Amino acid sequence: MDSLYRNLRVALLVPCHNEEVTVRQVIEDFRNAMPQIAIHVFDNLSTDRTSQIAREAGAQVWQVGLKGKGNVVRRMFADVDADVYVMVDGDATYDAPSVRRLVDTLIDRRLDMVVGSRVEADAGPASTYRPGHRFGNKLLTGCVQRIFGGTFSDMLSGYRVFSRRYAKSFPAQSHGFEIETELTVHALELRMPCAEVDTPYGARPEGSASKLSTYRDGWRILMTIFRLVISEKPLAFFALLGSVLMAGAVVIAAPVVIEFSQTGVVRRFPTLSLVTILMLAGAVSAVCGLVLQTVTNMRRELKRFAYLAVNGTAACGEA
Repeated sequence: MDSLYRNLRVALLVPCHNEEVTVRQVIEDFRNAMPQIAIHVFDNLSTDRTSQIAREAGAQVWQVGLKGKGNVVRRMFADVDADVYVMVDGDATYDAPSVRRLVDTLIDRRLDMVVGSRVEADAGPASTYRPGHRFGNKLLTGCVQRIFGGTFSDMLSGYRVFSRRYAKSFPAQSHGFEIETELTVHALELRMPCAEVDTPYGARPEGSASKLSTYRDGWRILMTIFRLVISEKPLAFFALLGSVLMAGAVVIAAPVVIEFSQTGVVRRFPTLSLVTILMLAGAVSAVCGLVLQTVTNMRRELKRFAYLAVNGTAACGEA
């Protein structure tokens, strides 16, 4: 039986793909920082010795056959049973001693998610947090803040702590690194109590390479935000689209109206047809937004019921 931390079962979830250089260090550092933690390494189609080294270090190893971090997170939350879930990347860049502070924050403040906001321990040339990644993170985090609200400053951090209630009610849809965006938006849309705690962030050890592509994964994250806007805020999206279509119709129709007022004749029938189509499309878009917003509200209520059906972490822990 796993040891308990503050009368709670705490699980460390480590998604890995070809991390043989760093996985042992991650396991040992977190075990030293919190001896009670149960360590689970999820190997995502590694072609090196990641699984073997993780087992030798004493972790329970799970194999995930679908490629992508989002697929791994889906399996992690489904397969591991705990009261508190700590998720951290297997690249040894996140600060293991901060785990107690993150977990204590979750328990003491009765939260559902705590994000470890990255503060670089070394901002030199060897830093993993490259300028392109930093800029992209600020840009994407700003987009989410404007659209969904919230006060997160590091939306893409891979160091997070979740309550059981969050983990067992999260409907993971993403496949790759865009999963962090989905994790954040899910909490914001259900108005879950969350917090952010500054944690040191260091460079990858020598011989270890980042799997994140600044442009490819940045584009995927941007598309994920776009998809979430359509699914979570359809009325705003389709109302805006309808307004653009109708405004375009008015602009195109202006010369026709002016000509008719001056001559009493309409000679631009193709233009008039286009105006009619745009106005109808705008009206249909607005109606679609209203219908989809009703569906979204019902779906959000169902997610809320699923969230409330799970016992909260704070109820099981110390007062």
